[in-house]
Amino acid sequence: MKKLLYNLRTINFANIAHPLRLIAFLLASTITSAQAKISLERTIELAKSNNIDLKIVDKEIEKQTVLKKTAFQPDPLQVQYQGGQFNSVDFDHNVSVQQFFPLGNVTKANRQLQEELAKLAEKRKALSSYELEKAVTLAYYQYLYGISIQKLNSELNEIYTKFLKNAELRFKTGESGNIEVISAKAKVKEIETQKEQLNYDLAIYQKQLQFFVQTTENIIPDETTSLKYAFIESQDSKAESLMTDFYQQQISVYQKESGTHKAARTPKLGLGYFAQTINTESLFQGFTAGLQIPLFGGVNTAKAKASEISISQSQLALDKNKIILNLQKEELQNNFQKQQKNLDYYQNEGLQYANQIIDTAQKSYANGDMSYWSYISFLNQAIDIKKQFAEATHSYNQSAIELQFPTIKNN
Repeated sequence: MKKLLYNLRTINFANIAHPLRLIAFLLASTITSAQAKISLERTIELAKSNNIDLKIVDKEIEKQTVLKKTAFQPDPLQVQYQGGQFNSVDFDHNVSVQQFFPLGNVTKANRQLQEELAKLAEKRKALSSYELEKAVTLAYYQYLYGISIQKLNSELNEIYTKFLKNAELRFKTGESGNIEVISAKAKVKEIETQKEQLNYDLAIYQKQLQFFVQTTENIIPDETTSLKYAFIESQDSKAESLMTDFYQQQISVYQKESGTHKAARTPKLGLGYFAQTINTESLFQGFTAGLQIPLFGGVNTAKAKASEISISQSQLALDKNKIILNLQKEELQNNFQKQQKNLDYYQNEGLQYANQIIDTAQKSYANGDMSYWSYISFLNQAIDIKKQFAEATHSYNQSAIELQFPTIKNN
């Protein structure tokens, strides 16, 4: 999923003809403006409702529920006809019917196994739902990150447009050379080109989100959502709970499976009825009763032992993945604190410095108190700070979401 989220960003649009890009952008803009913005919570709801993978798991639960009806497994009805001289020289007939039924706890064991398999499918769905929620959240904030870059681009365009006007005015009054005007025009054109590329990036982010929601409708996140992800730290680990539930349910399945193999070693009761002629005279009837005794029960015994070994394997896998999850959470926690401190700096100081630098530089340059090259230097410094703030927020969001939804191993 992560590969899908980030690899699409590497697409190069440089070779696409400009008219086609313009048409595509106008079409995307029209669709976007007509589409209502939805919250993250609503997006997750839609994803869980539409996602085909979850629907497949629902069908597995349904299948295992239907299979409960197979708990009672009698042998096929045996119907036999015999004709010939088996009583005398006369040609007689014999028809017999026989049915064997399982004894002991076989039916109960089979029913319990199917119930546990249905529960296992439900646990698997819970894991899939968890991973889907994580993927949707990452994609949602990836889109918001694109919006923040767009806003920064618009802010830069406004700054350099003002700079261009000042440069043209200074050139007309003879206060500066034409180099300032040319440089300002080039920068404005560069920003406009970047804006077009950012529109395409945003369209890609939107399609990534739509992929997880799996709908033909355009899913557009609410731009009023705070760019900073609202991380909620909890003492209870949802990931560990889901993982533990899954493996414990897997163990329950193997326990019941072992029980069915053991129950299969019990005899089966057979009841029958026959009707025949003797010396062509009819009709003589009778009943039969018998047992099927599994003298060679080693196969079922071996299968029961194999299921018990699977129980041990699942317990070992649970123990191993608990260790992996705890180490992963420690690593994610350290990275989260690192990104949080970095973001705190830009929120509390860096962004204010950038705005002060831009305001002071613009006033000084407009009043003629600052040279062109000094103005450009300070402006680039402030812009770089704003870009770093956007990147810091994006990195914080990624680390916070990863910490909120650590990866669960279930194999």
